Amino acid sequence: QVQLVESGGGLVQPGGSLRLSCTASGFSLDLGRVGWFRQAPGKEREGVSCITSPDGPIYGDSVKGRFTISTDNAKNTVYLQMNRMKPEDTAVYYCVVKFWGICTFSPDAYDYWGQGTQVTVSS
Repeated sequence: QVQLVESGGGLVQPGGSLRLSCTASGFSLDLGRVGWFRQAPGKEREGVSCITSPDGPIYGDSVKGRFTISTDNAKNTVYLQMNRMKPEDTAVYYCVVKFWGICTFSPDAYDYWGQGTQVTVSS
């Protein structure tokens, strides 16, 4: 059974950093296309980042240069390092995985979603 469990959310000041973790079970990370979406109140889900071997990562325009996705296959965990954070980064962040095709920012393309973790950027 595929499961994705996020952790690491919380409150951070503008300009600060936070690292999210997503531990996967029921499959091996290197077989999937894993990534992150986010959803702010009243807004649609937004693709943040996705990574697959050997194509490398993709990032949404709003986070390029500030966020970095990485994986630790030994721990079956994917990370999202978020730097220089802004109030508009406030959202629930979801870990996602798909097993076919390339990375994409179409939410409907993903087979499994985690429960989400709240990130709030505020002074």
